[in-house]
Amino acid sequence: MTPHARRRVSLVDYEYADLIDNQDKLRTLIDPTSAYASAAAYALGRAQDDEIIAALSGTAYTGETGSTATALPSSQKITESGTAGLTIAKLRSAKELLDAASVDPSITRYIAVGPRQITDLLGTTEVTSSDFNSVKALANGEVNSFLGFNFIVSNRLDIASSKRLCLVWAQDGCKMAIGQDLMTRIDERSDKGYAHQVYVCQSIGSTRMEEDKVVTIQAHEA
Repeated sequence: MTPHARRRVSLVDYEYADLIDNQDKLRTLIDPTSAYASAAAYALGRAQDDEIIAALSGTAYTGETGSTATALPSSQKITESGTAGLTIAKLRSAKELLDAASVDPSITRYIAVGPRQITDLLGTTEVTSSDFNSVKALANGEVNSFLGFNFIVSNRLDIASSKRLCLVWAQDGCKMAIGQDLMTRIDERSDKGYAHQVYVCQSIGSTRMEEDKVVTIQAHEA
């Protein structure tokens, strides 16, 4: 019988509202409503990023009632006690952890890093090495993958004690639950001088599905 356990996801409601005065429209000679709606949608998109980031490295809840707290094991964490940034050695260690756990290599693997970590990789390789050429192409935006990881650059990753927490995961190692998909409304408010209100909301949650499919990497970042 295949062993399995439930994972609990707690939905979080997010709302964004902003008013656009008619005078603002006259001053700009254009209707900024669509731009405001896009900005609101981007704001809630960042909320989705934060939910995923918290779920990958945080506590997952499992068991029949979803009440058993499950932390990411220390064996899945690559720590840094000194001042080393993100190195190719750390990436290779993360890859080894996934491979040793028999994570199917055909499942897309991701790594979320900060801008500084891309710079770290460029600084830890020799100009003549194939590693350097690959990382240089990554930094230039010519490719988005290295060592089997698809790179995502984000400034929203946690940083504590000058250590940025980079996240590595297989695609099915994390799930996003959507209770209420992104909803956008633009309405005229008679109680606000007939200004237009841009309103966006969503209800989402995220959880880590399997500890073996997630790895965290600490990278020093002064």
